[in-house]
Amino acid sequence: MRDIGAEQVEAAVAEAVALLRTATGLDWEKATAGRLEWSCRHTAEHIADDLMSYAGQLAGRPQHAYVPFGITFDEGTDNSGVLDVVETTGALLVAAIRTTPREVRAFHPYPFRGANREGFAAMGAAEVLLHTHDIAEGLGLAYEPAPELSEFVLTRIFPHVRPGPDHWRTLLWATGRGDLPGRAPVTDWRWHNNLVHRTDRLTLEGITPASATDLAAGGDGGFDWVVGGPYQGTRDAATMTLKAYQAGVHRPEFGVFALVRQDGLAVGGMGFHGTPDDEGRVEVGYDLVEGVRGRGYATEALRALSDWALARDDVHTVFATIDRNNLASQAVVTRVGFRKVSEGRGDGEEFVYELGG
Repeated sequence: MRDIGAEQVEAAVAEAVALLRTATGLDWEKATAGRLEWSCRHTAEHIADDLMSYAGQLAGRPQHAYVPFGITFDEGTDNSGVLDVVETTGALLVAAIRTTPREVRAFHPYPFRGANREGFAAMGAAEVLLHTHDIAEGLGLAYEPAPELSEFVLTRIFPHVRPGPDHWRTLLWATGRGDLPGRAPVTDWRWHNNLVHRTDRLTLEGITPASATDLAAGGDGGFDWVVGGPYQGTRDAATMTLKAYQAGVHRPEFGVFALVRQDGLAVGGMGFHGTPDDEGRVEVGYDLVEGVRGRGYATEALRALSDWALARDDVHTVFATIDRNNLASQAVVTRVGFRKVSEGRGDGEEFVYELGG
């Protein structure tokens, strides 16, 4: 899995511009863009501004705010000229995506205050797809993007949305632009970039549904792994994530994280088995590639993830279920401060360790 989103942004912009160029002779100022309060002209300018903004975030890599700049159009710019700017800013975002290292993150306000290149690619593609839909609706044009573009957006920044049989209709529903049988109308929405936790030596990078799909199928999930990785436990956890996503119950902050070293290589996976239960209990699991065990990576990551969870109002206890013969894993949880509370399933073949409570 080596797709990082540049091709999707490029394709989305090309499709949008090709369609809208057929209608440059219409009055874009008088036509309202779909369900928006903006004119079609303002909406097209907004697409260009967003593409430029995302390119700037990836290029400048700010960590706490947007780079304080915007674009303006020369006086007298016609509709065709606006599309020229959309094409140009789209090309700039594509270039920024292709030249930004995978591990780089830059500021984006929600929900976790940052995004990587794939996140900005998905947001850029979403802006193009959704606002081209709005403009097309306002101008009376038929528009339906390639289905793989909608799937790209959904599996990167809508991990909380249960997929449907039609990716484009699902994306329109998820953003309040359409209806889906059996689902209530959406009136308030936001997309979700993946969550990242940092420790002294590791970055815990949230695994998206797209990465989980690839890992479950035997791929690398978009990560570079140390020799021997990913380990089977990470693939099993990715399969759990994929099933939760398909059922519409996946919550990315309680998903699976790849453990990535400072050299950019992933060494294992760690994450939760689901959201907290009614008592605020949440189960954690992890594994490391065999060749990097014994170096404290699991302890470091588990301490960070457990501290994050227990700082939340909805988590009171983090627990782990460990095979009685897995002495190394028992040592990890003990170093983090977990205590053995019971012999669990399988006639005492597993021990249950807890932290918090």
